[in-house]
Amino acid sequence: MTAGPDVLDELHLETARWRLLAASAAEEARVFTDELAGVAGPLATTGRPCWDAWSAAFTARAALFDGDPDTADAGVAAARAALERCAPSPERALVLAYLAHLEVTADRFDAALHLAVDASLLADHVAAGDPSRELHQAHAWLSLALTGLDLEELAVAQSLRGARVASALPDLGDQWQLLRLCAQQHAELAQTVHRRGDDARSRELAQVAVQCATAARALPWEPTETDTDLLDVVQAWAMTLCGQLDEALPPLRRVRRHLASGQGSTWLVGYADLLLARLLALRCARDDEPGRPQGEEAVKLLVSASGAFAAVGDRRRYRQCLLELGQATAATGSTVEALHWLEAYRHETTRAHLRSRELWAEMFVRRSRLREAQRQTAVLRRHALEDALTGLGNRRSAERRMGELRLDREPVSLAVVDVDGFKAVNDENSHLHGDGVLRRVAELLRQHSRTGDEVFRWAGDEFVVVLPNTGEARAVVAMERLRSAVAGADWTALGLPAPVTVSIGVASAGPSAGARTWRELFDAADLHLFGAKRSGRNRVRATNGGQPAPALTPRSTGLLAEASVDDLVAEVLGSAPRRPGWAFEDGEVTS
Repeated sequence: MTAGPDVLDELHLETARWRLLAASAAEEARVFTDELAGVAGPLATTGRPCWDAWSAAFTARAALFDGDPDTADAGVAAARAALERCAPSPERALVLAYLAHLEVTADRFDAALHLAVDASLLADHVAAGDPSRELHQAHAWLSLALTGLDLEELAVAQSLRGARVASALPDLGDQWQLLRLCAQQHAELAQTVHRRGDDARSRELAQVAVQCATAARALPWEPTETDTDLLDVVQAWAMTLCGQLDEALPPLRRVRRHLASGQGSTWLVGYADLLLARLLALRCARDDEPGRPQGEEAVKLLVSASGAFAAVGDRRRYRQCLLELGQATAATGSTVEALHWLEAYRHETTRAHLRSRELWAEMFVRRSRLREAQRQTAVLRRHALEDALTGLGNRRSAERRMGELRLDREPVSLAVVDVDGFKAVNDENSHLHGDGVLRRVAELLRQHSRTGDEVFRWAGDEFVVVLPNTGEARAVVAMERLRSAVAGADWTALGLPAPVTVSIGVASAGPSAGARTWRELFDAADLHLFGAKRSGRNRVRATNGGQPAPALTPRSTGLLAEASVDDLVAEVLGSAPRRPGWAFEDGEVTS
């Protein structure tokens, strides 16, 4: 079949989307702008909500490259509005994660965190489906956004989830990219842990980063030169944090010279400068030579890196550069210069912390309100679907469950259980005795039902048992077990003069015959219940007969089910008695 123009257009847009995302991740403004110019028109005129969202999101990214925060803000708002019309899917999670990253880039941490939470919840929700490129890219962009929010532990977890999804897909390029991201995020977290003084854990994380980088190189895939340079920088820094300072220096210098010749993006050059400066500072500290010449080179590299990060809007790494410039210049004895950089860092950090405090105060209030709403919802749901007296599902719950039955696809049985002589219990004793009887009957029905069967209180002294994947013969056996459990129970604690018994009507349906709706099935079971009552009560009745009640001998009033179940199975199923303890078919609860 030849693909129509709409399919070709869709494929073209999908290809352009992946290229735009790649250029956005690499901070390649010119490449991104050129690519967007070629597809901006088709993106904006598809009439499909998800493509409308991508159009607005990419417009926002272009505005951030151009230093236009107002247009970027409008683009993000338009993208979020378009997403409201999109069904939950991996693609929607990817757009949300990308928007979270844009908000981090725009220094709007509150909006970024809300978007990241939404993207994470949706990604987890759709993860049960088939793995897809959209899903692992959603985890990748979430990882980048969380790094910008200084939530590095979560960023590492998201990168690992993305790598797991990518490994289930055939695209080696995506597998390579996710392994590279895992290496970078582990190295970033190792640096943070190292700065806090936990060198042992820092080294463990750095070793994982090296392992991820090694796994990426082992794939039969040829990455781009830029991607290779970034992996080299990450691996060299991970080696540094593992204590291999001398081994990491040559490859890091080689990549730095290559990037400085105009082969890398502004961000990647700044990243290499930052990590090389850190390596030189560590070598100076190790050799106890804080001054010349490596100390001064580290300062120059940090100045260059700070300018690069400021140019591309990476505020987090810009702040890191300011702090490390203050520390490096102080180590070289330049006190005035150190104060300058530390004051700049204080100003930048204070601004970020003020926004963070406002954000977390708002999040605390929202979280408290959400917890209260969840608690109230749970209470209301319990009142709506649970019978207060017995703790079983109530009639509304039973109707909902029976409405889910697929009578045209699988055998289903339904039993209606009624307490014999319940009116006399209330009249001769009290309603408190009646409530006690209902609670005890409910407990016995629940305790002696098979795994998978569901018991509900229908109304008054009537109960309903749903038996999925069960034909009539097996249903009669299961209901006889419940009947005998009630008749053989000890009722003396309730002060009743005689044991309580129940009558049960059973109806079955399936793909080949029987009721077509659950209401017809219920009516049939209710009719058989009426037959059980007229036949003398304390018995099970079904379409093809049922079980008469055995005489209440001293033995039967005790552990009745202990000796009679195998005989019942033989009678109903027409089989020879089986060894005790295996009265039911495979999959049923044994006696």
